[in-house]
Amino acid sequence: MFSAAILAGGRASRFGGVDKSALIVDGVRILDRQLAMFADVKVHGGLDEILFVGRTTSHPLLRPVPDRIAGCGPLGGIHAALAAARSAPLFVVACDMPFVTADLVAHLVALAGEADAVVPQTGDGYHPLCAVYGRACLDPIASRLDDRRLKVTDFLKDVKTRLVTAAELERFGDVHRLLRNVNTPVDHRPLQGHQL
Repeated sequence: MFSAAILAGGRASRFGGVDKSALIVDGVRILDRQLAMFADVKVHGGLDEILFVGRTTSHPLLRPVPDRIAGCGPLGGIHAALAAARSAPLFVVACDMPFVTADLVAHLVALAGEADAVVPQTGDGYHPLCAVYGRACLDPIASRLDDRRLKVTDFLKDVKTRLVTAAELERFGDVHRLLRNVNTPVDHRPLQGHQL
């Protein structure tokens, strides 16, 4: 069994403060796309729950989890989700990633036995907001939060990390599409009405 968490906190300052999980991509809200993907994961077994971290929600499929320490960004969200999760490992995805697939999630979760963290790495760098974290990450993250050292990729040095290369990810589709997020209106504009 494993838990999943959608990180929905943050101010979305580059997007005028909108709730990015509600953005429409190819006619469907990103949140609905992610829930459909998780439904597919659940069909194949193992998914215990889906947490919605950093924002309130009344959605029946989501369990809202508030940030435990305000203003700590994604690292604080990962910590809150790990602390609240019923099952581990924990798959984490940012609320603005519309193209993550069930097969990719299953692959990353399957690698969790090899390390404390399983993180994709491409030519664009690390992708810690489409990754898997074990309970062994809790104390190292808490230590960094206490010191206000909030960069997620720096935390990866504190735990045993399994990097998943772009070559390994290619069997799940176009890596740039799979790991794409919608940070700004410019990112969103070409995604509103048609496939890439």
